[in-house]
Amino acid sequence: MLQKLLAGAQLSVGGATFSRFLFGFPLAAATALGFLAATGTPWPDLSLAFWGFTLAGGAGQVAATFLTVALFGLRNFAVGVAFTKTETVQVALFSAVILSETVGPLGWVGIVIGMAGVLFLTKPPEGQFNPRAALYGIGAGALFGLSSIFYRGATLELEPMGFFGRAIVALACTTFAQSIGMGLYLRLREPGELTRVFGAWRRTVLVGITGVMGSAGWFTAFSLQNAAFVRALGQVEIVFTLLVSALVFREKLHKREGIGIALVVVSLIVIVLAGR
Repeated sequence: MLQKLLAGAQLSVGGATFSRFLFGFPLAAATALGFLAATGTPWPDLSLAFWGFTLAGGAGQVAATFLTVALFGLRNFAVGVAFTKTETVQVALFSAVILSETVGPLGWVGIVIGMAGVLFLTKPPEGQFNPRAALYGIGAGALFGLSSIFYRGATLELEPMGFFGRAIVALACTTFAQSIGMGLYLRLREPGELTRVFGAWRRTVLVGITGVMGSAGWFTAFSLQNAAFVRALGQVEIVFTLLVSALVFREKLHKREGIGIALVVVSLIVIVLAGR
């Protein structure tokens, strides 16, 4: 609902993305500093490895967002959207390679069931197969997956600090880097967009705040558990969206969506058991 505010602000994709980081960073930074002060925890040493994970994760998230938006400019974009759902499988594979965190057989069962459920909940591709859309979809899924792993790596670099402290410090540093990077990009590639972003602050500030609050949840989860399990469990968001549509907006759920919800719920139970 809040995302609709950006549509009326007449911002480009880059401008809308930048506003989320720009207005979210102050809240993340204030929370990090306040939490550390309240708990008497000193500011951690930020190693080169930490900044490497942070910058790679931030860049991957931004690139994945742009790639996802580009999907909607293609014919048969539903093909690409379906392929983005391979993210959870890609996260599990990348996590084993980059962080040496493997997923056991039961975990794989849960991930595959969940991916099947999400595919049931998305509209089936129509028309002829579009290789470009498929490539964009797989690429976006891979980049979102890699960013999750890099964020997990960043939080691990801050051990032995407590999990929430690691999460909020990593989030503050990430949104700071994303704000600087996106600001430079807009300055060079989209003249005038920075002015429009600041001029539309009344519309975008709430989106930025809610966005960083959601990110705080993701980062906290990454500091506690394998990124593959976190992203797989995060698919429950689609179920909540459909239930809100049915209960609040009185939209009818179809049989296909019911099957998808059931599969996602089963996958959540399996993943929780696998992660114990």
